[in-house]
Amino acid sequence: MNIRSVAGQMFVLQVVIVLLLVVAGVVALLIQSHSDRFAAARDRSLAAAEAFAHGPGLVATMQGPDPSAVLQPLAEAARRGAKVDFIVVADRNGIRYTHPAPEQIGKKFVGTIGPSLEGRVTFEQVHGPLGQEYQVVVPVEDSHGAVVGVVSSGMKVADVSSALNRQLPVVLGAGTVALGLATAGTALVGRRLLRQTRGLGPEEMTRMYEHHDAVLHAVREGVAIVGGDGRVLLANDEARRLLDLPPDPEGRAVADLGLDPRTTELLLSDSVVTDEVLPVGGRLLAVNNRPTDRAGGPPGSVTTLRDSTELLALVGKAEVARGRLRLLYDASVAIGTTLDVRRTAEELARMAAREFCDYAAVDLAEEVLRGEEPQTLVVGAPVVLRRVAVSGVRDDSPLYPQGELVRWAGNTPQAAVFVHGQSALVPALAADAGWREQDAERTQAALEFGLASLIAVPLTARGVVMGTACFWRRRGRGPFEEDDLSLAEELAARAAVSVDNARRFTREHTLAVTLQHSLLPRALPEQSALDIAYRYLPAQAGVGGDWFDVIPLPGTRVALVVGDVVGHGLHAAATMGRLRTAVQNFSTLDLPPDELLGHLDELVAHIDQETAAVEGAPAITGATCLYAIYDPTHATCVLARAGHPPPALVHPDGRAELLDLPAGPPLGVGGMPFEATEVLLPQGSSLVLYTDGLVEDRTRDIGSGLDILTASLAHPGRSPQEVCEAVLDALLSARQTDDIAVLVARTRVLAPDRIAEWEVASAPEAVAQARAEATRQLTEWGLDEAVFVTELVLSELVTNAIRYATGPITVRLLYDRTLICEVSDTSSTAPHLRYAVADDEGGRGLFLVARLGERWGVRYTPEGKIIWVEQFL
Repeated sequence: MNIRSVAGQMFVLQVVIVLLLVVAGVVALLIQSHSDRFAAARDRSLAAAEAFAHGPGLVATMQGPDPSAVLQPLAEAARRGAKVDFIVVADRNGIRYTHPAPEQIGKKFVGTIGPSLEGRVTFEQVHGPLGQEYQVVVPVEDSHGAVVGVVSSGMKVADVSSALNRQLPVVLGAGTVALGLATAGTALVGRRLLRQTRGLGPEEMTRMYEHHDAVLHAVREGVAIVGGDGRVLLANDEARRLLDLPPDPEGRAVADLGLDPRTTELLLSDSVVTDEVLPVGGRLLAVNNRPTDRAGGPPGSVTTLRDSTELLALVGKAEVARGRLRLLYDASVAIGTTLDVRRTAEELARMAAREFCDYAAVDLAEEVLRGEEPQTLVVGAPVVLRRVAVSGVRDDSPLYPQGELVRWAGNTPQAAVFVHGQSALVPALAADAGWREQDAERTQAALEFGLASLIAVPLTARGVVMGTACFWRRRGRGPFEEDDLSLAEELAARAAVSVDNARRFTREHTLAVTLQHSLLPRALPEQSALDIAYRYLPAQAGVGGDWFDVIPLPGTRVALVVGDVVGHGLHAAATMGRLRTAVQNFSTLDLPPDELLGHLDELVAHIDQETAAVEGAPAITGATCLYAIYDPTHATCVLARAGHPPPALVHPDGRAELLDLPAGPPLGVGGMPFEATEVLLPQGSSLVLYTDGLVEDRTRDIGSGLDILTASLAHPGRSPQEVCEAVLDALLSARQTDDIAVLVARTRVLAPDRIAEWEVASAPEAVAQARAEATRQLTEWGLDEAVFVTELVLSELVTNAIRYATGPITVRLLYDRTLICEVSDTSSTAPHLRYAVADDEGGRGLFLVARLGERWGVRYTPEGKIIWVEQFL
C-alpha cells in the first residue's frame, strides 16, 4: 500500500489510533484487576471472620479454662475451608488464642483492636508474623452485646499480588490479540478505501473530479447547486437548457437570472421538495430539491430537474388503468357477498352507479329468480325480464322501477343483448331508433332527464344468459367509449358468476326445502285434547333435520313429538323423514314414551351402520327427540326425551318453568335406557316443545336462550298462536343458522259427564248387565242411533274377556268427537282377527267388531291390556 496515497495515509493514522486505544485498555484492565483482587481478598477475609465470630459456643469457649485447645483446630479448619491465610482469635487484651503458627499463640495480637472493642469492624495492612498481611478484625459479642474478644482473618499481600501477576499475561495476551484484530480490520478498511480511490493521490483525485464534471454536464437531467448566499455554484448544461439560463450562471445570484417566482423560490429553498411539477416555458418539469447542510455540509441546496411533459401523459393513462383495476377489485369484494340473487344484483347496480356510471340497472329472467335456467329465445322476439335492481345518483329517474316486469321490444339493445349474448354500446341515445321504440313517452322523459349514453351487457355464466346489466351516463359526463365497454363487460362477467352461484344455490335450497316440507305435517290432525299452534323456520343457509308431529292416539289421547337430526342438507332432511315415519308407526303400537324412544334409538343405530357400510356416505352422528303423550281424561302427560332440550310449561296463572325431565342419551348412542316422567297438566296449561335452534346460536349459549324463553312465556291468557309469535320475537336472530321448530299445545280436559266407567263381574250373566248399562248411558247422552252397534261390540268384547282373561274386567265409554268403547282386563294375551269358515263355532267376534267400528286396537298397560273400538258419530 503506497504511503503517498489517500488509502495509505488513512491506514497509518488508524493504526496509531488503534495502538493508543489498546494500550489505554490494557492499563485500565490492570488497574481494575488490581483493585478487584484486593476487594475479593477483603470480602473473603470479612466473611471468614464474621462466620467464625458468630459461631455457636465461641463466647463460652473463650471464657472457658483452656480456649486455645478448643479453638485452634476449629480455626485451622475454618481457615482452610475459607481459603484465607489465617484466622486469629484474641481476647480483649489482644492475647492470641489461635494462629496458623502455633508458637504465636499466647503472644500479643499485631494490629489495631481498639475500634473492634467498641463494636466496629477494622480493615488494615500490617507486618505480622507471616509477613505483610491484609487483615479484617471483627468483634466477638456475648448475648448482652458486650465485646469479649476479637476475630481476625486475612491474607498475605504477597498471595494477593501473586494472583494478580498470574493474570497479567492473560491481560497482555488479550491486548495483543485486540491489537492484531484491530490492525487487521484497519488493513481491510484501508484496502476497501484503496479499491474505492483506486490508489489515487490528490492529483489523480483532481483529475477524476474534472472527469465527473464533464459527465455531469452530459446527463439528461438538470442539476443546479446553489450556495448559502443564494448564488449559483454549479449548473450543468441540461439545467441551463430547461431553465433557459444565460451561458455563465455560476457565481450569479439566483434572483438575477430572470426566472419566474416559483422557480426562484425552489432554487433558493432549504426545504425538501420531491417531484413537484413546475411549468417552465411550455414544459412540465419534475423538480427535486435537497439542502446540503443536513449532514454537516456547507449551506446551500441541490436541485434536479427533468422534463416530464410526455411522462405526464403516460401517467394519466396509467392512472385511468389503475382506476379501472381498482374498480374491478372493489367489485370482486363487494359483489357476491351472499348467495341471494336479488342481493347480488343490487350490489352490482350500486357499485357501478357509484364509480362507473350515473345510473345502473339489472334485469333478470323470471326463471333465474326461481333458480332455473331461462329459455332460449328467437331473434326479434320480445324479451320479458324482471327489473331486480336499479341505482343512481338520484331517485327520481324515469327508468323502470325495481320489481317491475319489463317487456323489451325485439329491436331494443336490451332484447338484442339477451338474445344474442353480445354487448351493445349506444354513444348517443337520442339517435338510436331501436331504444326509442320501447316506450316513446318513457324514452323521451329519459332524454329530458339528461340520459345520453348507454351500455348494455349480458349477464352470462357457464354459457347461459341470465339477464342484462344496463349502464347510463348523463350529458355532463360525456358518452361511453370502447374502453368503457370492455370495462363494463369485465364487471358484468364477474357479477354474472356470483348471480349464477346464487341461482344454483336458490335451486338447491328450494329443492331441499320442498323435500323437507313434504316430510313435515301438512296440517294438524283433528282432535279435542289440545289446542295446538306451531312454527317451522328452515335455516337460511340450508335445510336441517328438525321435525315435529301431532299424533292422535286411542282413548282421546294425543302424542306430541319434536326431534332434531344432527347436520344439514338433503341427507339430514331425508333421515328426518325416516325417523318421523318410524315414530308414527311406533305410535300405532301405543307404546309408552320410554319404550318408543328405545325402539327409535335402535333404528338410528341401524341407519348409522348402513351409512358406515357405504364408502363416502355422510353419517348421521346422532339425533335428539322428545316424545309426550297427553291424556285429557286424567289431565296427565307422560314425557321422555333423548338428548333433547327440556320442554317448557306455562301454568294457567302465567308462571313458566322448564320441566325437569331425565335427559337421556341422544338417539343412536345406545347403552342407556330412557326414563319417562308423568306430569299433571291443569286445564289451560300450555306445553311448549322446541328444537335447539330456537335457544342456541353462535352469539348466545343455550343457558341464556332458555332464560329468554321462560321470560317470554311468563304471560297468562295467551293463545298458542300468540305464544309462538312471542317466542320467535324474543329469540329469533337476524342470521338464522339452524332450523327452528316450535310446538305449543294448550291443554283441554274431557268433561267428567262425558266419561262412563264401571266394573263387570267375570260371569256370563254380566254381559247382559253391561249391555243394559251402556244403553242407559248412550240414551242419557242422546246417542240412541249408536245403541245397537255399541251393544254388539260390548257383548263380543266382554264375552272374550270373561272367557280368556282373568281378574277384574272394566268397561269405559268416552264421548268425544267419536264414541270410544274400552274393555280392560288383566290378561296380556293379544287378540287376533281371523276369518271363520262355515263349520267354525267361533272366531267371528273380532271380525264383527272390526266391521261395526271404524277403528279398533289393543294397548297394553302395567295391569294388562285394553281393547278399544271407535265409532264415528
